[in-house]
Amino acid sequence: MAASWSTAPADHSIMSDTAVSALPRVLIVDDSRMVRASIVKLIKGKFDVREEGDGEAGWQTLMLDPSVQVLISDLSMPKLDGYGLLQRVRASETARIREMPVIMISGDEDESARNRAKECGATDFITKGIGTSELLARLDAQVRMAEARSELEAMSRQVMVDPESGLPTGEYLKQQGRQALALAQRHGSEISVIVVEIDRFDDLVGRLGRPVGDQLIQQFRLVLSKRVRLEDTVSQTGPAQFTVVCPGIGLTDAQAFSKRLDQIIRNATISYRGERVEVGLKFGLANSRDDEWQTMTHLLQLAEGRAVQEEESASAEPVEAEAVAEAPLPVLGVEDALALLNAGDAEGVKPHLAAIAAQLMPLLKLIDAELQLGMNAENAEAALNRLG
Repeated sequence: MAASWSTAPADHSIMSDTAVSALPRVLIVDDSRMVRASIVKLIKGKFDVREEGDGEAGWQTLMLDPSVQVLISDLSMPKLDGYGLLQRVRASETARIREMPVIMISGDEDESARNRAKECGATDFITKGIGTSELLARLDAQVRMAEARSELEAMSRQVMVDPESGLPTGEYLKQQGRQALALAQRHGSEISVIVVEIDRFDDLVGRLGRPVGDQLIQQFRLVLSKRVRLEDTVSQTGPAQFTVVCPGIGLTDAQAFSKRLDQIIRNATISYRGERVEVGLKFGLANSRDDEWQTMTHLLQLAEGRAVQEEESASAEPVEAEAVAEAPLPVLGVEDALALLNAGDAEGVKPHLAAIAAQLMPLLKLIDAELQLGMNAENAEAALNRLG
């Protein structure tokens, strides 16, 4: 029997009534019916066609019909001309529209008009007297390029997204975190990391069963995803653990978000076989400014360590930075050390030199043995052991 969960009214999916054609769809925008008819006659049977008589109507169709793969547009039209339509396309926030191939219909316009269209982002040009074979070849080339781009984007998304959770992978979270941290350091801003975990999840699974636990994780994943900002990155980093990287957020705001999320879960109606199931959360927070750590690896380790400390102390409130001032020093990796050095922060590396040297020692010994550089790595290792 499945557990029931309710935090808000259920969402209802809306199915598009746009018919999907087996042929690639082309949108032709031209105020001349004769021109549109002549193009349709040339490509009929090879492409599915939609027609509009002005740029404004063409723009509305582009936004409403996701099946359009190529746009063919005249330059001179009422309401919104070809230049204006092209500019809207290239400035669109929707990648599907912004990256769409746009073929402009060139008539008696001079070379300056064509150059202006190129500057606006035109992909190709055709004349109003173009032959069938040439038009089909150009359209086919643009469709193939668009499909190849879509396939590459889909492959990229697969690498970034965990197929099981549907959330960004942990590696992608780290990558986004490094970029956000570098940007924050450059502009004097900050980032926060929030690690949130369902408390005593193993006990809950032991009592109610794995299917109920899986459903609980799925529902919590949805709740969390709906409450983070677009600029935040959230990933499932453990069986019942999630990590959120929040650019531009201070520790106080991160604590407030954690408390709100905790309250939402406590107020949620979670029941199994008619009995209410109590679900608690534990949090670990880290902040680049308050914690004075210069790498993403450090912040992730601190936040996760603080979530563990909260479990040990059985506290239901987010851990304050002062309460974990004695947290153990995270291990600085070689990659992070090089990043600090490249950023001019040698002081941030010095406390970790012994640990870094221990990591590098096997490599240094191999280099010394193979290249015979006279580094005397064996003596260096002995000296390092004495320091330890």
